[in-house]
Amino acid sequence: MKRFLVGVVATCLLLTAAALSQNLKSPSSDLQVQVESRNPWTHLRLNNDPSDFQFAIVSDRTGGHRPGVFSRAVEQLNLLQPEFVLSVGDLIEGYKPDEAKLTNEWKEFQGFVSKLQMPFFYVPGNHDQSTPYLQQQWKEKFGRDYYHFVYRDVLFLVLNSDDPFRKEKAQEGQISADQVAWAKKVLSENCCPRWTVVAVHRPLWAQANVETNGWLEIEKALAGHKYTVFAGHIHRYRKFVRNGMNYYQLATTGGGSRMRGVRYGEFDHFAWVTMKKDGPVIANILLDGVYPEDMKKPVSEEPGVPENRKATHPVRGKVFFEGSPPADALVTFHLFNPTTKKFDRTGEALVDPDGTFTLSSYTANDGAPVGEYAATVVWYTPLVDAQGKPGPNQLPERYSKPETSDLRVKVKEGPNDFVLELRK
Repeated sequence: MKRFLVGVVATCLLLTAAALSQNLKSPSSDLQVQVESRNPWTHLRLNNDPSDFQFAIVSDRTGGHRPGVFSRAVEQLNLLQPEFVLSVGDLIEGYKPDEAKLTNEWKEFQGFVSKLQMPFFYVPGNHDQSTPYLQQQWKEKFGRDYYHFVYRDVLFLVLNSDDPFRKEKAQEGQISADQVAWAKKVLSENCCPRWTVVAVHRPLWAQANVETNGWLEIEKALAGHKYTVFAGHIHRYRKFVRNGMNYYQLATTGGGSRMRGVRYGEFDHFAWVTMKKDGPVIANILLDGVYPEDMKKPVSEEPGVPENRKATHPVRGKVFFEGSPPADALVTFHLFNPTTKKFDRTGEALVDPDGTFTLSSYTANDGAPVGEYAATVVWYTPLVDAQGKPGPNQLPERYSKPETSDLRVKVKEGPNDFVLELRK
């Protein structure tokens, strides 16, 4: 009898195994696939956690925006289908007294983002609030200039880095005491999100007035939170690490740029953020790499901003310090202005390992206008550290300022080639 029962059990197990081998479901209820003793895949743990989500962040579109870039990004975002799009400000040019033109700039921009198939979250930049009229327009159009929202247990803190706005265009930004108090309240009321994302236009932590601009108070309030900060404004991509957290200064999404590529942090892109349980995974998607299935580059009638540029002429050269090339040193040409008797920063370039450089003034490798220049060279190692500060300068300080540098050059029409010899 015992043998009979063992045989029945064995037969049942074999029949069950045979049935399962014919139609065994995967660990996911969404995926149905036949599982056998050997299978042509790595595993069946699908990357579809319901708490994960993707969103995109667009960057600056001002400072002489280039035609057809931001509007093309809108079409590309619709191809990639993020759940929403966040900005870091500077969406219109602003800085002009003509109210009709300012109104048209907002009308144009809002026409672009209205084509997005997902929500777009505004962040104020200095260009967007650069006149009393624009400040009033912001309140009428959008109400709040700092706010927060929560999505799938992730807190999004949107800050205004020009609060209050200062009229001087070159003035550094700040966060008011009222906004700091608001941020502290929001963070205390949302004490335990799985992550916090901070969106702000200016990288306030890298400004000279960081001790007084309100940013350190924001960081104190963020203590204890796991967070990531995104900013723009500088039009050059850079990553910082502060308090063990990642801060990203994005490049451009159509804004003014020499567009010299990844080495200079100058490119058009948007950040693609996948929020996982243990924090965000960030991919920088360059616009030149996103095409529809027909491989036809999206083309739009978005006009750019014409600039009053002087004619440039090619400028190449070599740099040596005590006979050796200072690789990754920064060469800058400063044009002497006879009217103001001052030097105007014009073109720049990084030094290659063999000592060569190619100057860029308005666009990549375009050279410089005709004129007399003082050349400066600094060799920071690193160029910028994780805190956003330049490393020690490996060259004599006299080469760091046009007033004290003895490196003088004259750019003429046609090709120009210079050798800059630096000594201790």
